[in-house]
Amino acid sequence: MRQTKRRAKGQALEPWWVHGGRLGEAQAAFPDAPRPWIDLSTGINPHAWDVTQAGPVDWIRLPDEGALAALESAAAAHFGVDAASVCAVPGSEMALRMLDILDLPQPYRHMAPSYGTHAEALPGSIAVAQDAAGAGNGTLLLANPNNPDGRLLPAERLKALMAQGETRVVDEAFADAVPGASLLSGGVDDRLVVLRSFGKFFGLAGLRLGFVVAAPARLAPLRRRLGSWPVSAAAIAIGTAAYRDAEWIANMRAQLLKDAARLDALLHAHGLDPQGLCPLFRLIRLEDAGALFDRLARRGVLTRPFDYAPDWLRMGLPADDAAYARLDAALGAALADG
Repeated sequence: MRQTKRRAKGQALEPWWVHGGRLGEAQAAFPDAPRPWIDLSTGINPHAWDVTQAGPVDWIRLPDEGALAALESAAAAHFGVDAASVCAVPGSEMALRMLDILDLPQPYRHMAPSYGTHAEALPGSIAVAQDAAGAGNGTLLLANPNNPDGRLLPAERLKALMAQGETRVVDEAFADAVPGASLLSGGVDDRLVVLRSFGKFFGLAGLRLGFVVAAPARLAPLRRRLGSWPVSAAAIAIGTAAYRDAEWIANMRAQLLKDAARLDALLHAHGLDPQGLCPLFRLIRLEDAGALFDRLARRGVLTRPFDYAPDWLRMGLPADDAAYARLDAALGAALADG
């Protein structure tokens, strides 16, 4: 694996350790970088679903309860579960921060490394290794596919772990891009809670739409907390139409596999070793990933570094031929600088 030799100088990485997408801060920190920026710092699909297909959004009236039920039914059909087990929320990040009201059994554990929010989601949660077996009680929070390394645990392995008695909260934010990854194919029981994201796969993160999937009784306190209008009229209209667009979903899954293969080839061409089984992003490891982050940012390419793993750098998918060409050139120059 090719490695950079110098540590990045002059630019602190702290603003980009929390999460991806801080493009405004990157523009301020690297004012001489060429525009437009190529933002590869998230795992969001660069090929967004066409929101005009959802028709006009009624911005005047409060969201209709019947329309909300239709959204949850469309999502449930897509997930393969009953609509009573699906609760719409304003983004899966918000769902993580509301887990403590679901009456989950203690002690709490979370697999690490993973999302930073996982360590905060359940009070007193203890980090455990990715290969941890079930403890027989309590609650374990994990992501599948995992972020940022793209690790994918087969659904059958997760089901076997659940059989040991531990409650599982599975963050499936990226599962739409990996058919067969979801635990929901086997339905929902009292020891399973699944979080789903709309924006990552459909490329519409700004819509702030997600879902909690669990037994109806477990969802009851969440529905009470959210109230009558948990998500916007736009989220309802766009989410309902997008989940019903089976042709787009199938075609996009195939497209993302091609895009991921193209990114892999580009990274291999520069002596880098991409890792991960989620087609929306790749992780690369090199001696000083912070230096490469800095050099790419100076060339208008934003990636994602990690404070707990200074040898990790995550890259999302470029949007088009021009973006691939710029990434190719930027990597060549940045690695040569090392």
